[in-house]
Amino acid sequence: MTKSRTLKAKSGSQSDRTETRDFRVAIAQFAPVYLDKAASVLRAIQIIQDAKKRGAELVVFGETWLPGYPAWLDVCPNVALWEHPATKQVFARLRQNSVTVPGPEIAALCEAAGDLKIEIVMGVNERVEAGPGNGTLYNSLLTISSEAKLANHHRKLVPTYTERLVWGHGDGRGLSAVKTKSARIGGLICWEHWMSLARMAMHNSGEHIHVAVWPTVHDLHQLCSRHYAFEGRCFVLAVGLMMPARDLPTELKNDGEIQRQTGDWLERGGSAIIGPDTRYVVEPVFDREELIVADLNLNEIDQEFMTFDASGHYSRPDVFTFETKSEQAART
Repeated sequence: MTKSRTLKAKSGSQSDRTETRDFRVAIAQFAPVYLDKAASVLRAIQIIQDAKKRGAELVVFGETWLPGYPAWLDVCPNVALWEHPATKQVFARLRQNSVTVPGPEIAALCEAAGDLKIEIVMGVNERVEAGPGNGTLYNSLLTISSEAKLANHHRKLVPTYTERLVWGHGDGRGLSAVKTKSARIGGLICWEHWMSLARMAMHNSGEHIHVAVWPTVHDLHQLCSRHYAFEGRCFVLAVGLMMPARDLPTELKNDGEIQRQTGDWLERGGSAIIGPDTRYVVEPVFDREELIVADLNLNEIDQEFMTFDASGHYSRPDVFTFETKSEQAART
C-alpha cells in the first residue's frame, strides 16, 4: 500500500455531555489489477487486511472495482462501431473476468470479512452464468457482512450513456441498507444518485453510512454526494476509482495520444468523506492511491435530524405515498 492516514470527524456544536458513537471507516482508493479478477481479489484482500490493521470496521471499494471500470468507452475512438473487432476482444476479456454472484471470488471476500470481522462494500462487474439474464453483464454493488455473508446485492438500475454498450438494466433488489452491529450501511452507483425515487428508497431504509461509488468523483459528483448527505442526514463515503492510462487495453490504445490528452490517470479518484451537515470530514483526494481512514461520530446524525428528515414528517406522508415494487409485493 502506498499511503494512508486517519482523520477524526469534528463537530463544533457538540458539548462535553453529548454521546460519542465512533465508527471507523476506510476508502480503498487503489487501482485494481485491470481485467484480472484473480489478481484483483488478492489485491483487495491485502487492502482489506491493511484497513483492519488501521482499526476500520468498514472498507469500501469503487464502482466495478473488480476487475475494473470500462473507461475505454469514453476515451478510445471507434469503440461503438458495429462489429468493431478490437472492442469485441476487450468486451470478451471483461466478461471472462467478471464475477458470478455467488462465486469463488465473492466467497473469498466473504471469508476475509468473516476472518477479519470487517464489513466490505465492493463494486463488481457481474456475469450471469446460466438461466435468466445469461449473456448480460451488470454493474453491481455488493455488501458483505462481518459474519462472512453476502448481505446485499444491488444492480445499477440504468447504465449511464456509453455504459449501455456494456451493462444491462438492473432491478430494485438491494435498494435498502444493511444493519450491522454499529450502523446501517447502504449505497448507490454513480448516476443513480440523480434518480430521486432511488434516493427516497434508500432514505426510507434509515442509512447511517451511505456509500456513493463513482468512476472519478469530480466537481459535479462531489456536489451530488454532498446533497445526498444533507438530504439523507447521513455520512457519505464518496468513492472514486484510480485507473492509470497504461491500463487501457492494448487493442484500443492510440499511440500515446490518449495519455497525452488525459495524463497519467484516466480515473483520478477524488474520494471524500462527507458529514450529514454537508461538510467534508475528509477533503477530496485526487491523483494518488491512498487508504483513507476516518472516525465518524454517528451522534451527528441525530443532531441534524432536528432540522430536516426526508423520510419522517418532512416527507408529508399524508400528502405523498411512496413504495417500491418489492414493498408492494411483500404487502400483498
